[in-house]
Amino acid sequence: MTVNTRRLHGLARLTFGNPASMVYLGLVAAATLFLVFDTLFVDHADASFAGVYLLALASPTLFLFFGAEQLLWGGAEAPHWLLYVAVAVSVLVQSLLIGSVLRYLRGPAGAVRHHPQGA
Repeated sequence: MTVNTRRLHGLARLTFGNPASMVYLGLVAAATLFLVFDTLFVDHADASFAGVYLLALASPTLFLFFGAEQLLWGGAEAPHWLLYVAVAVSVLVQSLLIGSVLRYLRGPAGAVRHHPQGA
């Protein structure tokens, strides 16, 4: 394996391959399925708040994209696809951060943990 593929493999493992990130991504998938089901199959007299769960899970990095949207488009209306891309990227960034924090808390993979006598 080359250095670049090792780095990509490590990033993918931090993003998708640890229990904390898997739980987070599972919650995001459940919120997304709820949103899709509510949008396609439930009739509403008013607007639905089903997307709030997904936006709450994508926060706080999603607000960085909202700020970039204001900078790029100014007062004009941004394209609708930008919200979908912003949610997807912010969820992946947060999953990577969760995996990195978990890895930091566990310590290096090859570290030997010494226990005092009797512990």
